[in-house]
Amino acid sequence: MISKTFSSDGALGKAIEGFQPRQAQSDMAEAVLTAIEEQTQLVIEAGTGTGKTFAYLVPVLLSGKKAIISTGSKNLQEQLFHRDLPLIANALGYYGSISLLKGRSNYLCLERLSKQMVESHSVDADPGLLSQLVKVRSWSSSTRSGDLGECEDLAEDSNVIPTITSTNDNCLGKECPSYSDCFVLKARKKAMDADLVVVNHHLFLADLAIKETGFGELIPEAEVFVFDEAHQLPDIASHYFGQSVSSRQVHELAKDIELAYRTEAKDMRQLQKVAAKLIQAASDLRIVLGDSGFRGNWREAIQSIAIKNEVERLNEALDFAIEVLKLTLGRSQLIDAAFERANLIKGRIARVCDVSITGYSYWFDTTVRHFALHVTPLSVADKFHDQIELKGGAWVFTSATLSVNEDFGHFTSRLGIQPKQQMQLLSPFDYQSQAMLCVPRYLPEPNSPGLADHLVNILAPVIERNQGRCFFLCTSHSMMRELSERFRQTLDLPVLVQGETSKQKTLAEFMELGNALLVATGAFWEGIDVRGDALSCVIIDKLPFTAPDDPLLKARIEDCRLQGGDPFQQVQLPDAVIALKQGVGRLIRDANDKGALIICDNRLVTRNYGGIFLGSLPPIPRTRDLEKVQNFLKEC
Repeated sequence: MISKTFSSDGALGKAIEGFQPRQAQSDMAEAVLTAIEEQTQLVIEAGTGTGKTFAYLVPVLLSGKKAIISTGSKNLQEQLFHRDLPLIANALGYYGSISLLKGRSNYLCLERLSKQMVESHSVDADPGLLSQLVKVRSWSSSTRSGDLGECEDLAEDSNVIPTITSTNDNCLGKECPSYSDCFVLKARKKAMDADLVVVNHHLFLADLAIKETGFGELIPEAEVFVFDEAHQLPDIASHYFGQSVSSRQVHELAKDIELAYRTEAKDMRQLQKVAAKLIQAASDLRIVLGDSGFRGNWREAIQSIAIKNEVERLNEALDFAIEVLKLTLGRSQLIDAAFERANLIKGRIARVCDVSITGYSYWFDTTVRHFALHVTPLSVADKFHDQIELKGGAWVFTSATLSVNEDFGHFTSRLGIQPKQQMQLLSPFDYQSQAMLCVPRYLPEPNSPGLADHLVNILAPVIERNQGRCFFLCTSHSMMRELSERFRQTLDLPVLVQGETSKQKTLAEFMELGNALLVATGAFWEGIDVRGDALSCVIIDKLPFTAPDDPLLKARIEDCRLQGGDPFQQVQLPDAVIALKQGVGRLIRDANDKGALIICDNRLVTRNYGGIFLGSLPPIPRTRDLEKVQNFLKEC
């Protein structure tokens, strides 16, 4: 059945113009179908160009079983639901129901929109905010899904979105006046009734974490579970099986208390004082935590007298909020929900500050305005394994980057999975003729002073001659800032920098310009698909080892050491190899692409472990001569 479907005169060949049979794709589909029939676990690394999406969709639809497909991002979710699934369903004559389910922060909350409309007419309200709210209200009367991603008049990074969506903390549930019209409720009901549901990893793992606490479910039970971009699962799972509390949650609580005062309890002036005190306390704690963009060890930080004092002040502000809210309970659902949230946040702070419990990493991170405190389990293997045993069925994990030097052990051990079959399917692309890899000569050691200047000096001519069309992927924000500043002083070409606009706008501008250099970090290492002439050179500043002072990494290293393992070989090296494979994967995206990959790190050729990195990459011809790279790029 599979071989016939994937043949040139089969269902896909007839329905999809230009469809070409690929042996690796057919092999993967056969393996997925076997796993579904036998209800076993399957791990597949499918190289770029294998066609893994069709390779798992076809057997899932042919099986007729209830299925959950989980992806790494909302963009991939939408691509699956709006493009790939309709195409395959039509080709196969599949008549089952298919549903898209996102997290609640993607759906308009009618009750919060109504409250914000009232608030936006106050004297000190932002007129720009009112304009956006009016557009959303107009759209809300015609939308069936309530998915804000479909509202074309609303920017994806609009600051109005958090005010008109709900969270687990502030949702009023059955007490909400708009409960019967709730878009989240409708989306979940549709998912419960569907034969196939497309979710993302964050939502799937939030669902597991909620079920573990004994609360209701977000996602229906199923017989087949498929995870695309599965390499992201271990880190996301760590987050959801831990606990976090953030200043953003405190600010949102304060805003809702202020909103309740302005709209429902105008005689309770103290509510305004509560809101101000909460925001001040959260802001003061943010200040003492230091620089923005920083990850720190919370176990160590909490020993500081200054930080201890600010945590105490935040607790006092929450106690004050709880006492005042208690006096107004029963007057409105918003106030009742705020009272519960204040208690919840206080409980989370108490958990995060109890740093005596072993088996967890305690860490914090900061942005310009906010902080978050985290308790993260060092291993999720037992919890994830228990969930698989509990649910049963078939579990398929696939990505272009799961193995390290052809070994899947790092991935499977982190999730506690025991696959009956593991497969590595190589990319069909001809890397020998399509690509070139260069580690330039005479490179300074990583992190040495003046590295950014040296990289600009040796690489600016390559970028100029290639007329841009280049990604420069950095392993840190500081290197990204240094390089972008120097390239802007040196190059006559446009230099785009991650973070100056949204990711989608930056990428669209890069494609439109056609001669730009894009300097970026984490967000552009994966999930970016630029085909053709627009991108013919990818440069990486150094091997992407996680910073040694990262608190989560330090905790995993210590845990590995306590168990008698080798932290470098078992933790740091595999993580870096998988990250590098993701970055390298941005270069060749289809059979007609050509391009050069430049990795500016001597350790690839001077250290023993360099061979593990190279052995995990596609078979790309290598050189140390930038002149050869320039000659190769002339032909691209």
